[in-house]
Amino acid sequence: MGPFILGLTGGIAMGKSQVCQWLRELGVPVLDSDQVVHDLYNGGAAVQPVEAAFPGVAIDGAISRPELSQRVMGKPAALQQLEAIVHPLVAAEKQRWLAAAAAAGQQLVVLDIPLLYETGAEAMCDAVAVVSAPAEEQRRRALARPGMTEDKLAAILQRQVADEEKRRRADFVIDTGVTPAETKQHVASVVEGLRGRPGRLYDELLRRADR
Repeated sequence: MGPFILGLTGGIAMGKSQVCQWLRELGVPVLDSDQVVHDLYNGGAAVQPVEAAFPGVAIDGAISRPELSQRVMGKPAALQQLEAIVHPLVAAEKQRWLAAAAAAGQQLVVLDIPLLYETGAEAMCDAVAVVSAPAEEQRRRALARPGMTEDKLAAILQRQVADEEKRRRADFVIDTGVTPAETKQHVASVVEGLRGRPGRLYDELLRRADR
């Protein structure tokens, strides 16, 4: 029996990074899916096959994400080709990370997946927690970021499952629209409630990887 796998997601500027920091402070391992992709592109296993598929996107041994974006943006066939390369590599990294966590005796692990519902990744999680805040607070935080505009924010939100829908589908909703102390206490309560709970999906994920 492996660890309980909690998926963590949330829209832009909802405060997910802060929640991840608190989880790590509580001793819960967190796998950042965006960081996995970054590492694969930055000298990792994705560089060679992506460069082979899209010649010229590798610069100094790393994939140039702006250059790659230009190659696939607005081109469904190219995007599908890229995903066919990268998704199995990401899945393999997650399998290795989960196996290491299980070997270390971890009872609870968190998969930080920004587009969890958009990609169907809830299927590999025993439960899902959504980080959420009121829409106006989300908008205020997002527009305070360097380079963010109303149009950019609208485009990002259009690609994401609506917060209301995420909240409806989640097992836990972590509200960051209250004080940080209140949110931190809620995170601690979720961790306390899940530690020691048997994970249902870990063994199944290993079986899938062996097929």
